[in-house]
Amino acid sequence: MIDLYYWTTPNGHKITIFLEEAGLPYRLLPVNINKGEQFKPAFLRHAPNNRIPAIVDKDPTDGGEPISIFESGAILQYLAEKTGRFLPKTVRGRTEVMQWLFWQMGGLGPMAGQNHHFSPYAPESIPYAIERYVKETSRLYGVLDRRLAGRDFIAGQYSIADMACYPWIVPHHRQGQNLEDFPHLKHWFDTMRERPAVVRAYEIANEVSGSQSSPKPAKKTPSRGTASPPRKAVKKKVEKSAAAGKVEVRKRPKKR
Repeated sequence: MIDLYYWTTPNGHKITIFLEEAGLPYRLLPVNINKGEQFKPAFLRHAPNNRIPAIVDKDPTDGGEPISIFESGAILQYLAEKTGRFLPKTVRGRTEVMQWLFWQMGGLGPMAGQNHHFSPYAPESIPYAIERYVKETSRLYGVLDRRLAGRDFIAGQYSIADMACYPWIVPHHRQGQNLEDFPHLKHWFDTMRERPAVVRAYEIANEVSGSQSSPKPAKKTPSRGTASPPRKAVKKKVEKSAAAGKVEVRKRPKKR
């Protein structure tokens, strides 16, 4: 069982996407960053940088004590190695994925994050900062767009690099970006948002926070052999659990 300390941010979405893709059983523990819950001692034991997400793997592959991991990139790498999925085993394939994961962690995420801060959230408008981070975000979109030319996914096959980058592209409007300017990226984005596990991950986000953070799928898609519980019933249950400081257990969907 994986304990996931989570809130509805791009970094949080990365991990729910992986867990839904892999079908790993996990327990969702909401950490409401709007209420400062990321500073509580119970959370800091697992995430000393007081940032979500963090996980505790109670069943590590070495059979030892539970393992705590913080930082979303490290979590994705750990889960990929644990499951043997979404990270190639060859030296070249693994290197390809890891460099784009690090690119997201060191570039796309931080720059888009600053973009979010100075554009809609800063208490006063600072034109220089807004221009700087909107332009840098656009440059990074261009890097990813060129990378995706002739490829379905960032490293060729679907991987943790795609899971890491996608949630940071979802709020492209807030970042002052138009996906029509990046046709290869847009094709990849449309493919990603239709994946059933990605759809479920954003449904979970809406259940936890009541936000409208999910990009609406362009069309309804079959669940690829997985069954999800009725959304209204689950939403009420998760909202009630979150309000009470409890958790929601997500289990591997049963195959039809």
